[in-house]
Parts: sequence; structure tokens; C-alpha cells
Amino acid sequence: MLIGVMKPLFHPSADDITIESILHALSDPARVQIFAGIARSECAQTCAAFLELSDRKVPKSTLSQLFRTLREAGLIRSERRGVKMYNTPRCEEIDKRFPGLLTAIMNALAVQTDSERPLDELGR
Repeated sequence: MLIGVMKPLFHPSADDITIESILHALSDPARVQIFAGIARSECAQTCAAFLELSDRKVPKSTLSQLFRTLREAGLIRSERRGVKMYNTPRCEEIDKRFPGLLTAIMNALAVQTDSERPLDELGR
């Protein structure tokens, strides 16, 4: 038995990403908040950057499941570097497959949450 070997992370190919998986992943307010934070960021975000969402602490085990759902839906790409996991958005890949989908979703979120600035471009 090998000790300390991590299982590889699953990332669907761009062709395997579905609208249903995207909408499911973004149906949870915590996952939307995480994805929006990653999509708006200029650089990769660690999971630890989201230990607090909307002024409430999120257990690491819950956070792990939230990121897994986003990753398996094809919304983010995660990369292990040592003990940290770095996450980047896959907006360009998704935009090629479903033009304008993420921009429309994130702009609707901005209107819903009365955010100061809607997003014209994501993850670019």
C-alpha cells in the first residue's frame, strides 16, 4: 500500500462539459460565490481563500466538496502544488463551447446581488 499518494483530479474535457452540469454547479449560493471569486481574480486562488463566505466559516470538508462540484462541472481547473490546491477558471474553454453563457450568468448574479460592477469579461 502506498502512503501519501494523491488520487489524480478529474477535469472533464471541454467537449464533455454540459449546460446541465454548469447550471447544477451554480445552483448553490456558496459555489456561485466561490466561482465568481475565482473568475474575477487575476491569478489562481487557493481553496483557503474561501474559508469564509458571506461572513460565515466554511468547514474544510465542505469546501472540498464545493470545489469538487465546480471542478467536475468543468467550471474550474485545480492544480496541487505541495499541500495547497490552486484553482483557475475555465471561462475561455466554456465560452468557446457555449458562447456568452457564463457572462450572462455572472451579469445576472451581479444584478441579483446588486453588485457594483457587472462582468463584461470573465477569466481573461
